[in-house]
Amino acid sequence: MTLAVWVQPRAKRTEVAGRHGEVLKIRLAAPPVEGAANAVLCQFLAEALDLPQSAVTVVRGHTSRRKLVAITGASAEAVAKLG
Repeated sequence: MTLAVWVQPRAKRTEVAGRHGEVLKIRLAAPPVEGAANAVLCQFLAEALDLPQSAVTVVRGHTSRRKLVAITGASAEAVAKLG
């Protein structure tokens, strides 16, 4: 399954911050440097969905705030509970 997210790097803490239009907004404590924010995003989503980190990957938007994330092994209900 894929999930569209809008990220806000350099936040105080990593958390779901509601919606940004049609997509889920996630604040990330990491800076957008050398993939650090993408790594934190994948780690955060994996922990929130109780999945291994390898089950969550950024497939589009590696250098953008708007990202498309592929999630393997999560139910649609679990993803819907994120936000």
